[in-house]
Amino acid sequence: MILQPVSASFFELPTQELAQALLGMVLVKTTRDGTASGWIVETESYIGPEDRAAHSYGNRRTPRTEVMFGPAGHAYTYEMHTHCLLNVVSGRVNQPEVVLIRAIEPYTGIHLMRERRGPGKTDRELTNGPGKLTKALGITKADYGHPLFEEPLYIASGKHIDSIAIGPRIGIDNSGDAKHYPWRYWEHQNPFVSKPVTNVTEIRYM
Repeated sequence: MILQPVSASFFELPTQELAQALLGMVLVKTTRDGTASGWIVETESYIGPEDRAAHSYGNRRTPRTEVMFGPAGHAYTYEMHTHCLLNVVSGRVNQPEVVLIRAIEPYTGIHLMRERRGPGKTDRELTNGPGKLTKALGITKADYGHPLFEEPLYIASGKHIDSIAIGPRIGIDNSGDAKHYPWRYWEHQNPFVSKPVTNVTEIRYM
């Protein structure tokens, strides 16, 4: 498969739709060491400013969140507990919304992923989490603001997903009612999903 960046218009979908459309697409990063990529198998949407789990809650606009207020399709990277996380900016300009890439299934450059993640990891353990996948692909905070329809960090057309599972997001216990919103999406029964599935709200067949 030839990995070509999607067009900028791909990212203009409403955020919840984009979070699902990203499943099955390929996340690609090229560095001086080579190219690594993986099928996107899990995402979460964050709908500011009403979403208490979103960094843009209350229209919070800071140097860190500034890119969220710009056009869709750009990278919002930030560090959490020393790990870099990758989000796709979505929504309209001045409508600060993002989709977090939570897990990918390794596709190309697996040898690079192993070098970056260290010895003793199974293929699943290389990328089954938002901080794991960025380290495996070589994505860093320096990628902040990069258009995800251009090399060296981009999203490419992928494969059809037969079914999508939907449920509450993970790791946002201090966000009030927002922790219950069913805004986590993943490829149903894919073994590379980040956490064991215990609370499926819906299974959607495509």
